[in-house]
Amino acid sequence: MRILIKNGRIIDPSSKTDEVKDILVENGIIKQVQKGITAAVDEEIDATDHWVVPGLIDVHVHLREPGFEYKETIQTGSYSAAKGGFTTICCMPNTNPPVDNAMIVNQINNKAEKEAVVHVLPVGAITEGQKGEKLVDVEAMVKAGICALSEDGKTVMNTALMKEALRQASKYNIPVLSHCEDHYLVENGGAMNQGERSKELNIKGISADSEEVIVSRDIILAQESNTKLNICHISTKGSTQLVREAKARGEKVWAEVAPHHFTLSDEIVASDNTNTKMNPPLRTKEDVDHIIKGLKDGTIDIIATDHAPHSAEDKDAPYEKAPFGIVGLETSLALGITELVNKKVLTPIELIAKMTINPAKMIGINKGTLSVGEMADITVVDPTLAYEIEVNDFVSKSKNSPFQGKKVQGKARHTLVNGDFVLKDYKLIKGDI
Repeated sequence: MRILIKNGRIIDPSSKTDEVKDILVENGIIKQVQKGITAAVDEEIDATDHWVVPGLIDVHVHLREPGFEYKETIQTGSYSAAKGGFTTICCMPNTNPPVDNAMIVNQINNKAEKEAVVHVLPVGAITEGQKGEKLVDVEAMVKAGICALSEDGKTVMNTALMKEALRQASKYNIPVLSHCEDHYLVENGGAMNQGERSKELNIKGISADSEEVIVSRDIILAQESNTKLNICHISTKGSTQLVREAKARGEKVWAEVAPHHFTLSDEIVASDNTNTKMNPPLRTKEDVDHIIKGLKDGTIDIIATDHAPHSAEDKDAPYEKAPFGIVGLETSLALGITELVNKKVLTPIELIAKMTINPAKMIGINKGTLSVGEMADITVVDPTLAYEIEVNDFVSKSKNSPFQGKKVQGKARHTLVNGDFVLKDYKLIKGDI
């Protein structure tokens, strides 16, 4: 299969390319990237006025399988990813049972190979059963194919155990993705940011210091063990400054932010809208401003969705009892373009770096590039397409999003994985699945 992508704006942060060129793909491999390619091909795409970028990479996705297939599956989550322009996703371990042994890692890999339309990389839990008591067999899970360790959804509160987990991660050259929340500093039943808005709504709060204490702890521990540490879903001014200071010291610290944390504040939280409930919660407008500053100055390296699907029935509960989380795979790109590029916070190449080469480097995978000879994971983006977000159009099983009706610009038009279309002219191609 030979595919020629013509006249697109090639945005490839890995080579610092931002120029109109053509790309020739043959048998799943990028063969040429230059101007004026002429070749006999099976398919030609006119990408005039479009961005042609490396396939997007999301290092923080909840696919819910095994155990919660009514919310999402490996298959449906991969569809949602492809529609959003993602070609590689890392699935978090807080499933039922958790991804805490090699057998479950193998099950996920086998199912993804058969059913997923994008690359799926499992993340392993840090402790057995995510109980925070005993470290998993890291070596066995690395051999089975995990890309990272994380206790996401929970924090390893035993500092000595977390220190050993970081040492093991360093030994096997994988990163640790840290969910930073001191459970002892969260009000019992805490459901939103602790502040003036939580007082107004009489909803129990989650304080900023509950995040910042663990950010500080894990930065210290990672420095001692020389481990690559990624601070997940950073949400506060203080956390951003802690990462900034660590980077200034030359430490191997990365940080990711979810789109909802650079677009929304706790001012929009309403007790009758549980789609505004996520963990970490929406913070203050001041926190959002500092997150945006951190994106602009490079403190925050990665944009990750924290795609967390829940059924309508689960979310239809009193605010304090409803589950945390929102879906994000099908809105992330548009929010980045609308809120960051169009508002001159980031240039297009800076945005794409945070969604391609930066996450690839953090995880340690050979992706996020349009270099000749590499696998043809490619996304063609229409950056000016204007529309309103409609959750009923999502291909995810779940529709829990606070962005219903939001006016945005930008959408993936084509998504190629291994040189094959999985999204073509905005429509999914599911093949024999």
